[in-house]
Amino acid sequence: MDYNQSINLLLSMVDHERTGPGGPRQRVIPDLGRMTSLLGRLGNPQNAALATVHITGTKGKGSTAALCDAALRAASYRTGFYSSPHLHNFRERIRLNSQPIDEDKFAALVEQIWPAARWVSQDTSHGSVTLFEFMTAMAFQCYAQEQVEYQTIEVGLGGRLDATNVVRPDVCVITSISLDHTAILGDTIAEIAADKAGIIKPGASVVIGPQRPEALSVILDVCRDLGIEPIQVGKDVTWEGGASTIDGQRLTVSGRLDQYHLEIPLLGRHQLENAATAVATLEALRERGHTVLSGAMRRGFDLVSWPCRMEVLSRDPLVVADGAHNVYAMETLLASMPQYFDYHRLLLVVGFSRDKNVSEMVQRLAQVGDLVFATRSRHPRSLAPEALAGHFREQGVEVAEIATAAEALSTALTMADPGDLVLGTGSLFLAAELREAVLGIEPELYPDLLPADLRPP
Repeated sequence: MDYNQSINLLLSMVDHERTGPGGPRQRVIPDLGRMTSLLGRLGNPQNAALATVHITGTKGKGSTAALCDAALRAASYRTGFYSSPHLHNFRERIRLNSQPIDEDKFAALVEQIWPAARWVSQDTSHGSVTLFEFMTAMAFQCYAQEQVEYQTIEVGLGGRLDATNVVRPDVCVITSISLDHTAILGDTIAEIAADKAGIIKPGASVVIGPQRPEALSVILDVCRDLGIEPIQVGKDVTWEGGASTIDGQRLTVSGRLDQYHLEIPLLGRHQLENAATAVATLEALRERGHTVLSGAMRRGFDLVSWPCRMEVLSRDPLVVADGAHNVYAMETLLASMPQYFDYHRLLLVVGFSRDKNVSEMVQRLAQVGDLVFATRSRHPRSLAPEALAGHFREQGVEVAEIATAAEALSTALTMADPGDLVLGTGSLFLAAELREAVLGIEPELYPDLLPADLRPP
């Protein structure tokens, strides 16, 4: 089996991430029995690593996970890092020693796991294995085969019923929680926090990022019931920001074991919080007998790569891409922009997924954008440009409707004057397409999954 064949097999599976027209995604997984059965057929590879860090949250979980993985790799450990969604190709989701696995390894994993997945799918008590479940199994199989010492596993959605919630974590991490995926996780912060707190296991260390009171109360109750004394970022581990440039920022983290003077190439005040959360996590590993020294943290944090999060794609003209896709993330992004960049006008290239709180995010953007270009990504859940433009017009904002992200960016650049900033935001998928356009990255394309009006004739 070659790489293209393996991708075609994956795309034949049920994919709740890319559910197309037909309304918001719904929780369709009643329990983890199917995932447990699949991994059992493979010999339970999820338990092979020396230690596991399991991370959930609404905002910052990916950045925190990337920082942890980078520090562990800088300590010369063999590392695995599983995340989703991908930006440009499926291989990005399964990282080995901080790098996406190669095409041959990816195809070999699909070939190995396919028979087990087919066997489980034919069991009428379980139903069909989904694409996300299959890829999660691929990651665990890869890390077991490569004898990974530390695996950092990012939750896909929620926590309690997520396919990743089959691990035996050494450290459970819950980053900041806000309203997102309400059709699946619940309508209140407390309901979402309860779902995400479902990753907490007896005997694990627990790191809690800064939370709203209603979320913190739920998480602390779970910890109390399990007899766990959690580590609270902002209370037990604190941080102070330092100088920043367009290339990154400095910070000092006062941990429970040491004080750390760090530099990160990630922009935004929220990334300081994520860095402190990563430090708290790595210290928790150290307290459990794993050697993660401050030098490895400094080296790893300095070299971490986590694209499409206030990422500077071009300096002249200044182009920034950020995958903010909920109200909290959008507010955080817009508050951070003037703190890190000097610019005259702000030109917005915007695209959202249909199942997001578009109207509230548009309200925030309408207050700061000088020119607005409404567009869409290739993702099947993307909102059509004309529908998005309607939201802006309701706010009294003039807006141009442009069919594709690349065309929208090109138009914005032709209208940008020296000193202006072009910001692409609204979804991670849109930000990825802008990254491809600016940096000349060749993406994987899945024509059958494109919105109807973007499919080739």
